Order: sequence, then C-alpha cells, then structure tokens
Amino acid sequence: MNNSVTNTARLFAAGLRALLVLTVVTGVLYPLAITGIGQGLFGNKANGSEITHDGKVVGSALIGQAYNLPLKEGQQTPEADLKWFQGRPQNGLGTNTVNTQYKLILSGATNLAGDNEKLVKLVKDAKAAVIKDNSTPGYTVKPSQVPADAVTSSGSGLDPAISPQYADLQVHRVAEKNHLTVDQVRKLVDENTQGRQLGFMGEPTVNVLQLNIALKDLTKR
Repeated sequence: MNNSVTNTARLFAAGLRALLVLTVVTGVLYPLAITGIGQGLFGNKANGSEITHDGKVVGSALIGQAYNLPLKEGQQTPEADLKWFQGRPQNGLGTNTVNTQYKLILSGATNLAGDNEKLVKLVKDAKAAVIKDNSTPGYTVKPSQVPADAVTSSGSGLDPAISPQYADLQVHRVAEKNHLTVDQVRKLVDENTQGRQLGFMGEPTVNVLQLNIALKDLTKR
C-alpha cells in the first residue's frame, strides 16, 4: 500500500515537473524567441505590413479596403467614391456582426459555381457598373476592356491589389474627378505597379491603397 502511494506521488511529481518545464519552454521561451526574431528581422511583416501616411497607420498592404461614400439616410448599399481608384469586388461570406466597432466583411470566397445564376448576375452587374463609372466625356470603356479582376472577388474577398489593366481602365475617371491630366494619373499607376515576384512568379499588380495615397499626395500639390 505504501509502495503504491509512494509510486503514485513520484509519478505525480514527475508529471508536474514536466508540465512546468514544457509550459516555460513552449509557452514562454519559444514565443519570446520567435517574437524577437520576427521583430528583429521582419518587423514590418510581423506587425501586419502596416502602411503609414502623415504619421498615421492607414491600413495594411495585405488587406483590401473599400473606397465608398458615406451612407445616406435609408441607404443600405454604399456608393463607390469615384475620385479614388477602386479595388476588386468584396463578395465575402458576409459582414462582421461580433465586433461592431468596425464594419468589416468576413474573409472568404462566395463558393458559387461558375454557372450559378447569382454569380452570373453579380458579374454582369459589376461589368455594367465598371463600364458606366469609368466612361468619361471623350473616353468610352468597351466591354472587351474590362478585366476579370474588375468584376470578380478574390478567394479571400480582401485582395489589396488589382491588375495594371484594371488600374489603367480607371485612369480617365480618376483624372476627371480630381482635375488632373490623364498623363499625371497614368504616371502614378506606372510608379505603383509591382512586377512579378522574383521576376517570373505571378502577374504584375498595383496595390490600391498605396496608389490612392500617391493620388492624395498629388492632389495636395
């Protein structure tokens, strides 16, 4: 009996020591080490790839934003603020209902099949809106000019970038709304176009937030 109690006490003590050691190693030392490495070598990425402007954090280089006008009384769907470059459609899984301090959409794709009537209507409506919004006096957008990323959301629904083709499609409208020349705005697009990763992976992209920051700076001059 005494041997049984002694063995049980010994096993309990050994287990407790193992728990304490593993808690310190995996719960304290390892997280501190990884956090230190992340902050030391990849500080910006570790902190969310924040983008600052005029001393304030205005967003992340990894998360897309909406550029809409304030909702009017009784209005449910906001209208795009056409003086800014617009990103891809944000057709995520729904809206944030837990933390209502910020109005966010939930990351995720629609999971609708290519022949789904709802998806087909979304794409057709988006295409019509792109053509209407970006056609200006003397410049008419043709249906063949509208790229896929202008009318479809990404897998996450929060893609921060658009194709150079879609950015170029918006140049005339942005120039008109901001009283700039087409050449001035097109230069901004060129300056904010990022090439393929490592020169051969993926496609060239334009980060919409960074492009709109450059546009804001240009309109201040």
